[in-house]
Parts: sequence; structure tokens; C-alpha cells
Amino acid sequence: MTAKIVIAGAGSIGCYVGGCLALAGKTVTFLARGRVAAALARDGLRVTDLDGRDHRFAAGSLSVEIDPANALSSADIVLVTVKSGATLDMAGLVDRYAPSAAVVISLQNGVENASRIAAAFATPRTVLAGMVPFNVVLTERAGEPLRVHRATAGHILVESGKADLAAALSVEGLPVETCADMKSVLWGKLLLNLNNALNALSDKPLKVELSDGRWRKLLAVQMEEALAAMRAASIQPAKLAGVSPTLLPTILRLPDWLFSRVARRMLAIDPQARSSMWEDLVHHRATEIDEFQGAILRLAAAAGTQAPVTERVIARIRDAERKNAGPPALEPDAV
Repeated sequence: MTAKIVIAGAGSIGCYVGGCLALAGKTVTFLARGRVAAALARDGLRVTDLDGRDHRFAAGSLSVEIDPANALSSADIVLVTVKSGATLDMAGLVDRYAPSAAVVISLQNGVENASRIAAAFATPRTVLAGMVPFNVVLTERAGEPLRVHRATAGHILVESGKADLAAALSVEGLPVETCADMKSVLWGKLLLNLNNALNALSDKPLKVELSDGRWRKLLAVQMEEALAAMRAASIQPAKLAGVSPTLLPTILRLPDWLFSRVARRMLAIDPQARSSMWEDLVHHRATEIDEFQGAILRLAAAAGTQAPVTERVIARIRDAERKNAGPPALEPDAV
């Protein structure tokens, strides 16, 4: 029997993940808000990636629901892909409408969302943490399919605990593996996600921003503040992208010419890639700064360490949110 998969939050990650699963013949329903639901019904979906894949779904060919009861009532697997601010609302919908046997997987940013979802349920359910390592750019143009483009590489990792789950989700363009130590993985990913805010503040493509040693130095200092807090809290972040977390600040401080050679994997980015926080500022939405730099600041406060640069980055993002004028295009010295 084919598992019924619900994408609980059809944004950039949700549409890409759901699109890949649907292309592979999986039974997928997108639980979407009105704007995205209307776009998918009217113009269809285009799924592309930096490896050259380019697939399209005709208008109306996908199963899209705006009613959570209809979307969730027969779900076997629920992939939660909403932004962190909507986690508790989505958890409430899943708890109300999804079968008790449905497996719930958080494919969200940050280190706390899976535990928040589990704590929100009235009765115990299987909730697993997941980690999406790649960047997805969502583009909406009138009269064209909604396009989701995977602009970086990597395998999705899902917490161990459910046999055959990775096999059920791993398809072309969407490799999925299980992991026994998701806590370390999520804290390791958080280190890399500290650049999310810098990219939003710079208003530059990720590849351009990361090629600038001044921005990398800011990222290196934030990582050092985060690593100090993690050491004090006895948290060991996992190695990601083949590099020990403790070496990342040193690599980031290399001269531009040497960094471009040493960090080829880090710069294997589609030229159009931007961070999700940049996208949030463009669309005048609340960002996930509390899940990135905010998590480090909370950890530092609890562990008794200092994180002044992290505090400044939070302040700059909060200022951009208040002004509601999009990415501020700051220079590194202004941060």
C-alpha cells in the first residue's frame, strides 16, 4: 500500500519536496494557503535544480487542499514545512485532523521545532526531527508555473526510529537518509544557518556574499560565539559538508583567492540562490531570526558566555523587519 504523504506548509521547501515526491509517483497532498493553492491550480508547478533537472506539473494536476481536515484525515506521513512561527498552529491542525498512527516529520529550520510539535499534541504521536541541507528559491511570475529551484546540494536527514521511512521518501532529486544523532546535526546546521541573516542584510546572491571576506569574517565571529556557547553547554555539533565545525571559522577567514579553492563545496551554489531570510524581507514577512541567532543568544545566556556580534545581527534584522522596506543592502561594516 502506497503511503499517503501530506506536505504541511506548501512554501519553497514544501513545494520542492512535494514536487519531487509526486514526480516519483508518490501519493502527495499539498496543504497550502490560498495564494499558493490558487497559483498551483491556475498555473501548475515547475521543479528545477542546479543539476539541470526541469520538470513541470500541468495546472490542476496536483492534489492541493486549503482545508486541513481534507488534507490530513488520511495521512500516513506528515512533512511539516511551515516557517517556525507557524509551528504550533500547524501542530494543532495535525493533532486535530491526522490519524494517530501518522508519522510527523519536522523539515524546518532551527533546533527546537520537532520537540515543540511533540509537546503540542494532546496524546503521544511519532514525531521525528529532520534536516534539509539545501537552499530552495521560489519564483512566482504571472502566467507561469510556480517555480521551485534547488540551488545547493545535500541529503535530507531524518531522525532514526521508523523502519523504511527513508526508503519511502528518498527519490530522484531528493535523497533522504536516517540519522541516529539529530541533535548534533541540527546544531551543526544551525552554525551554517547563521549566514542566513547576513545574506538577507547584504541583499546579494549567496555566492557573491560568501566570496567576500568581510562578510565571511562576520560569519566566522558568529560561529565562534556559537561554538563557545555549545562547548559550555556540552553540545557537540555534527560535521557537515565534510568539515569539522571547529575549523569553519579558520576557513572562513582565509583570503578570498584561497577560500575559493579550499571551500569549493561551500561555493557550489547556483548564482541565483538567496537565503530564506532574504526572501522573508523581500515579501515583508517575519523572519526566523529567533530560530537562528536567537537560539545561539539563548544558549549563550544559559551557559554564561558572550555573543555581542550575534546580538548586533539580530538588531539589524529586527530593524529591517520594522522598516518593512525589504533587504537593507548593508555593507559588512554597518553590521
